[in-house]
Amino acid sequence: MAAALPESSAVTAQAAPLPPARPLRVGVLGFAAVVAVVLLAGLHVTQGTSSVGALELLRWVFGASAGSVGDVLIASRLPRLLAGVTVGIALGVAGAALQSITRNPLASPDTLGVNAGAHLAVVAAASFGVVLPALPAGGLAFGGGLAAAALVLAISSGGAGPTRVILAGSATALALSSLTMLFLLLYEEETVGLYAWGYGSLVQTGLGGVTQIAPVVALATVACLLLGRRLDLLALGDDTASVLGVDVRRTRLIVTLLAVLLSAAAVTLAGPIGFVGLCAPVIVRLLGTLLGGVGSGLSRHRALLPLSGLVGVLIVLGADIAVRALLGGQAGVDIPTGVVTSIAGAVVLVWLARRYRDSGAAQRAPIGGAAALRAKGFFWGVTGVGAALVVAAVVAGMLLGDTWVLTGDVANWLAGRTGPGLTFVLDQRYPRVAAALLAGAALALAGTTVQAVCRNPLAEPGILGITGGAGVGAVLLITFVPLASVWTMSAVAGGSALLAFSIVYGLSWRGSGSGGGLNSDRLVLIGIGVWIGCTAAITLIIVTFDPWNTGKALTWLSGSTYGRTPAQVLPVAVALLLLTPVVALARRELDLVALDEDTPRVLGVRLELTRLVALGAAALLTSTAVSAVGVIGFVGLVAPHVAKALVGGRHARVIPVAVLLGALLVSVADTVGRTVIAPAQVPAGLLTAMLGAPYFVWLLWRIRIKPVG
Repeated sequence: MAAALPESSAVTAQAAPLPPARPLRVGVLGFAAVVAVVLLAGLHVTQGTSSVGALELLRWVFGASAGSVGDVLIASRLPRLLAGVTVGIALGVAGAALQSITRNPLASPDTLGVNAGAHLAVVAAASFGVVLPALPAGGLAFGGGLAAAALVLAISSGGAGPTRVILAGSATALALSSLTMLFLLLYEEETVGLYAWGYGSLVQTGLGGVTQIAPVVALATVACLLLGRRLDLLALGDDTASVLGVDVRRTRLIVTLLAVLLSAAAVTLAGPIGFVGLCAPVIVRLLGTLLGGVGSGLSRHRALLPLSGLVGVLIVLGADIAVRALLGGQAGVDIPTGVVTSIAGAVVLVWLARRYRDSGAAQRAPIGGAAALRAKGFFWGVTGVGAALVVAAVVAGMLLGDTWVLTGDVANWLAGRTGPGLTFVLDQRYPRVAAALLAGAALALAGTTVQAVCRNPLAEPGILGITGGAGVGAVLLITFVPLASVWTMSAVAGGSALLAFSIVYGLSWRGSGSGGGLNSDRLVLIGIGVWIGCTAAITLIIVTFDPWNTGKALTWLSGSTYGRTPAQVLPVAVALLLLTPVVALARRELDLVALDEDTPRVLGVRLELTRLVALGAAALLTSTAVSAVGVIGFVGLVAPHVAKALVGGRHARVIPVAVLLGALLVSVADTVGRTVIAPAQVPAGLLTAMLGAPYFVWLLWRIRIKPVG
């Protein structure tokens, strides 16, 4: 089934006759792009950490300067420039090819999980001490990227709308990134320097890597160009292409392999530089639309592919130049180029989502349908079992860890009769247990609310940008005001979460008319864009202002209860005490809002006020949880969905069961993470992501088998 595409013809791959080829006009545009690349390259090569500037380089070219200038150029600046050119071409061509074969303007090496899979493969090899030359490392990255892309394409092939691709790619990338972070934490010495590289860095130690990877990129690009006519015919539709002699399945397979190869080559050379593959083809298609007749022919792939590669080079070099121009030459070493391109890509993704076209009533229906309502006795039985399991998880959390204790020790500690050693252990442990318990409950309650308002069981606070916004506020405060109080931290995180939510909600809302109102797919797409931008911003803050403390970044982004104090847990408890009754009292309104747009209004529900109150409560619950334990993903997705499967769709029953399941999930993850490899620890957020992401993928697959409508 063809995906529902954005309204802008600039970013839409339609099954319609292509415009006539205009070789002269396209050639002029290509020449202009080459000139722009040359000018940008000339500016790029004058920047760096040394004092060698443009005049010194000109003198050296004409033989009037010392050889040290040449050493700087050849050893540092030229490899960096060539790496930027190689990576830009690879990602631009790969993005254009993936968008064409999927007929989805949101497809790219990032949204299909290719970069995350390739990154994991490289980091895993480094973790086990495997040092590979560039080409074998590229082969390893190719395998990882291909496996990730195959999974995402398989589970996103059913249903309507590009939202499925983004959701599947985001879930897969998050699961793979969690494994990558686990390797970075457990093998810190073996993977030193790979954190910043994980966001894409053009820093090179010489020409060795470029000389090995560039021929691969050149050959794969030429192969894509040779397939340009087939891709043109595929744009007319599978049936038409088959009639015209194109083997559709084989062409898609070959182009996918070439796109993954290009992406893996870019990751091998410079790390995963984000969203160049999304932005470059969009810019070329938009340029073709803006130029009208002058730009006709840019939709033909023998023009689209090379121009996307050139625009990719402009994006990569432009981002690198901007960082060093604004923050100095050393910033080009410290700040990954991919952070800047990810922020730009998040803006483009939001822009594309704003132009998302509603595809009708089927899109507004709750995905997955309504769960059957269980008997009241069954509900009380599930609630009782859930409460018992939570109590057991709390007891296990107190007993297990790097130091195992007995229940009698805990009883003596409560009575104040333990020695200094056990007292210290348990005094440090109980805030962690409480933080996991309360944060899990808060995230589950927030997720239940978000899913009801969005009418989408695939939504959760993280996907809507709320978690990312809270994270940005908290990291800013930790970095610039490290002695700030716990309540200040909660206030800043809460304000940032509400700001991010306001941006997502405001951009998602459209006026009356076709596609008007709050479309759930548009809300999710914009939320993911804001989430990506916030994640990149967190990394930018840390590597710019606290570059020697990447452990703080990894711990925060992984979600950890390490070092929690009672004061840090208190805001979560207060938020739960105040907001749980608010959500519970709105249970009837949530039931109605989860149905459709019209029923709540007919029955007198003030729809927009209900949405704002519910999502505001979700933002506050999420922000306090994030300020206490960092970023923990997928709890707000899994807990409410499992609760609905157990007790039905009424929120009077879903809310208590989901809260218990969320508390149980994070508590168990925290205890397991503190115990399995003690004294080392696995952050709870990594375990919940590795458990939640496969469930998310299964849910998408299940919806693929039984599509809505």
